[in-house]
Amino acid sequence: MNKMAEENKNIGSDFDDFLQEESILEDVEIIALKRVISYQIELVMKENHIPKSVMAKKMCTSRSSLDRLLDPENVSVTLQTLGKAAKVLGRKLTVSLA
Repeated sequence: MNKMAEENKNIGSDFDDFLQEESILEDVEIIALKRVISYQIELVMKENHIPKSVMAKKMCTSRSSLDRLLDPENVSVTLQTLGKAAKVLGRKLTVSLA
């Protein structure tokens, strides 16, 4: 490989390839998915004028637990918690493997 090719080894590859090479693709995808879900929940709460205290009460959980659910960086949320949030918001949680 010539010097120019060594310096530009990632030119022409896509970002997923880079993340895979760095062994962080799965982690990045999970964080991105959690951010989307958190955003969607907050958006529906705002659209329906549901304050966090009311949402937590309807979910039969604490306000701090709801804050963890809405924290886009916190990926340790259970499907049960996501399901409760979806139900309170009149939505259905769907999960699939791709």
